[in-house]
Amino acid sequence: MDMLIALHRVPASPAPAGSCIRKPIGPEHDLVAAWIAHHFTPTWASEARAALANRPLTLFIATRGDPSELLGFCSYDATARGFVGPIGVLDAARQTGIGAALLLACLHDMRAMGYGYAVAGAVGAPGFFRRVAGAIDIPDSTPGIYAGMLRAAP
Repeated sequence: MDMLIALHRVPASPAPAGSCIRKPIGPEHDLVAAWIAHHFTPTWASEARAALANRPLTLFIATRGDPSELLGFCSYDATARGFVGPIGVLDAARQTGIGAALLLACLHDMRAMGYGYAVAGAVGAPGFFRRVAGAIDIPDSTPGIYAGMLRAAP
């Protein structure tokens, strides 16, 4: 199911204490994509590479500590213009506000780019998107843009 987010209603959200929400710099791009492939899926890593190739970048990461430890990521305009996601946070960093901060960073960036609405495609955690961003279901949206997508053999 896809969900719709009205960007003019998105609340502000500071990064949780001890973390940093930012866009990665060039030398970090391969590391970020490899981390996403390892902790999530190669498909999400592919979408992340698309977001990292956009100018300006359309991917945020959450880090902690020095040297930085990667905790999560969120992208937009990776699968299609106006789409937010994928978003992923390490299990150990969930329930800390990192995911909300990453999602809201992307949504605020989209609003600054001139978007009025965002689509979260093939949402796996609809409650999270409803709670954090006021997302609503888009009826009859499955499989949506992902219909006919190439997939790895089982």
